[in-house]
Amino acid sequence: MAANDSTVNATIENDYYDYTEDYEDEICNKRDVIKFGAIITPVLFPIVVILSVFGNVLVIVILAKYENLKSLTNAFILNLAISDLFFTAGLPFWTYNHVHGWTLGEHICQMVNFVFYVGFYSSSIFLMLMTAHRYVAVINPLSNIVSTTGSYSVVTCVIVWAVSTLAASPAFLFTKVDQNQCVHKNSPWTLFGIYMQNVLFMLSSVVFIFCNSQIMYRLLRPTVQKRKNKTLKLILTLTVVFFVGWAPYNVAIFLRSLDIRPQTTDSKTLAVLCEASQSLDYAFYICRILAFSHCCVNPVFYVFVGIKFKNHLKKMLKGWGHRNSGIRNRQSRLTITSLTSGEEFSM
Repeated sequence: MAANDSTVNATIENDYYDYTEDYEDEICNKRDVIKFGAIITPVLFPIVVILSVFGNVLVIVILAKYENLKSLTNAFILNLAISDLFFTAGLPFWTYNHVHGWTLGEHICQMVNFVFYVGFYSSSIFLMLMTAHRYVAVINPLSNIVSTTGSYSVVTCVIVWAVSTLAASPAFLFTKVDQNQCVHKNSPWTLFGIYMQNVLFMLSSVVFIFCNSQIMYRLLRPTVQKRKNKTLKLILTLTVVFFVGWAPYNVAIFLRSLDIRPQTTDSKTLAVLCEASQSLDYAFYICRILAFSHCCVNPVFYVFVGIKFKNHLKKMLKGWGHRNSGIRNRQSRLTITSLTSGEEFSM
């Protein structure tokens, strides 16, 4: 899918963490980099959106149909699915922005950024809480935290959403439409958004490493049940997927935030800096796809690998199959009846 000329000539990054280096605009031609982003984004983002919507909506349906939503575990899973849907809601708009530029007005630009950030922050916080909750359940299964239900789980989730909403609210103040692009008004807010993501990633990394390492250490004890191998593989997979998805992305946005400007006019030095900047931009587009794909991976690893949810899914699919077979049987009976009466019709 080719990008419009207005998009190709836009700044190298035109969404929620936009920044532009003056010297690059003047001497570093990034037309090929922008074309690459305008191709890879519309191709891969829709796949992420479809998988995320399908997986997270399915999680919500199963929880509502078969599970007790008052338990803390189910409350976290439900809210994580909702957070991922909020996060996913921004991706079609970024795709549109890459292809056509921003033509939807400043208010929608601000709202999309706000919703995206609410989903991003809340999803990260709920993942940390779920990891910590799983740690407590393994290390101290008799703890009151493990069996918490009712108002406590509701209050916890409300606090998470309130914090995420507060953290995302500056999007209404510092986002605007400039040169047909949805961007931030100034570099300080852009840098703040980037470093907030970096800090959240580092905090999540500490929680993941500490909790999962302690869980794996406990499961490696010889007194643990035989199912420990499967659980160990799951914990290890969760950790690897998290770091493969988010570590390269956070490194890329941090390096791009440094905004290094050359102190020399030497053409060779400028050429080296330009080449390095272009390589970083290519890496950024790829890392962003990996990171944002986490919203469609969460339902798989945090829900459908569990035996309970697998059984719920099978039960739901069987129910749909019985209803469909019942409809087909009724249609067959109607067709047979109509044929014997000399009147054939299709249902």
